[in-house]
Amino acid sequence: MKKMIRFIFIFLAVFSFAFSAFSAEKLNVSGSTTVLPIMQIIAEEFMNQNPEVDITVSGGGSGVGIAALIDKIANVAMSSRKIKAEELDKAVAKGLSVQEFEIAKDAITVIVSPANTMMNQIDSHTLKQIYTGAITNWKDLNGEDKPIVVISRDTNSGTFEVFNEHILKKDQLAPTVLMLASNRAILDEVGNNPEAIGYVGLGYVTDQVKGLLLDGVEPTKENALNGSYSISRGLYLYTPDIPQGVTKDFIDYFFSEEGQTIVEEEGFIRIK
Repeated sequence: MKKMIRFIFIFLAVFSFAFSAFSAEKLNVSGSTTVLPIMQIIAEEFMNQNPEVDITVSGGGSGVGIAALIDKIANVAMSSRKIKAEELDKAVAKGLSVQEFEIAKDAITVIVSPANTMMNQIDSHTLKQIYTGAITNWKDLNGEDKPIVVISRDTNSGTFEVFNEHILKKDQLAPTVLMLASNRAILDEVGNNPEAIGYVGLGYVTDQVKGLLLDGVEPTKENALNGSYSISRGLYLYTPDIPQGVTKDFIDYFFSEEGQTIVEEEGFIRIK
């Protein structure tokens, strides 16, 4: 009889665990690699406080996240740019009523290696010339006679979209520009290469690289908020409709004191 009771108890425990796992509320979050470090920590904290919720987080870029949202693969899209009109049109055609939530501010920061001692600032015109191929050697900028290794985010990136609009003015990148899929990849590449130049979200800037003044303005939280830094932007979450239930609770968590503290601790700019 004791063996029978023990077996029933184990069976019920296993059944209960399996049912709990099966019935867990799931959220799939996809998109911007700029928002990714914030999202990973907030998702982990939210799941710790709500063990019945299972959140999957993946990067790929803002365009990838918004496409996943429109295709009803993702419940929440992360984006480091505003959703485009054509993306909204696709969403409406699929019966969606996309909702936007600005969860933080950011300043896209132009970076070089700390070994690059000659450059501490750059102007927008020179930066455009570098990325479009009009300037290709550091000697043209009073540096050594070495080719500039120019690094950009890929075209799925919201960071690239903002850089493209404000710096390139939608002119073509030079064919020699190295396109990388994440802020982290650019940070590592520039940090290890004294001849390189790139750009990342403010929250990614560490001692591994040197952030440059742009048009005489430092990329700081204050300058992003007051609008004096030219390539500041919002960071967004998008949902396919008005969020309800666990999705609403998750979005609300970003605007809580705890959520906004995480935003700040990750080097980005809180909005409340």
